[in-house]
Amino acid sequence: MIFTTIFFDLDDTLYPASSGLWPALKARMSQYMIERMHIPAEDVPGLREKYFREYGTTLRGLQARHKIDTQDFLAYVHDVNLTDYIQPDPLQQSVFASLPTRNLIFTNSDLNHARRVLRVLQIEEYFTDIVDVTRMDPYCKPNPEAFALALKVAGESTPSKCIMIDDLPNTVKAAKGLGLYSVLFGAPDSNGDSDATISDWCQLPSLLNGSHH
Repeated sequence: MIFTTIFFDLDDTLYPASSGLWPALKARMSQYMIERMHIPAEDVPGLREKYFREYGTTLRGLQARHKIDTQDFLAYVHDVNLTDYIQPDPLQQSVFASLPTRNLIFTNSDLNHARRVLRVLQIEEYFTDIVDVTRMDPYCKPNPEAFALALKVAGESTPSKCIMIDDLPNTVKAAKGLGLYSVLFGAPDSNGDSDATISDWCQLPSLLNGSHH
């Protein structure tokens, strides 16, 4: 099988999970719920866990169960100085530059955050499009409808020609179930949730060159 398209998750995939950026964003989500939505602080962790399980993201849960200004939420959550957390990785850049595939960002985050991250990492030129949470509305990963939209945006009718790279087991499991070749990023083992695992971008080219058969 020749792969023609790769969908890349953004947060904790394109940059190291150890960077601390994603925990900072999660803390701002909680802060927003407490400060702007007046949800009791002690209820926030449980609600976020529940919404993640039931809706795929905190945002989708808040939209379903509360009155929320989505744009205000997204702006607040992503108002962090990215360069405090992440910086360009020459190795990653060289791997992405060598990819023969069409590459898209497929993220439950928003377009503005995705663009900012790509700019800081200096890899925006390697991606043809960004499928973000606003574009997927009212869905998000791991919903089948979100994957259907991503395939449509990519102009792909054959899921098996596509790769999904994500750090979340529930996303790669969904991708695998829908016929995409799924790659769990940053974990040594996926417990069968994905077709392959990589923990380093250096491993991606050999995966594409057919060593997964």
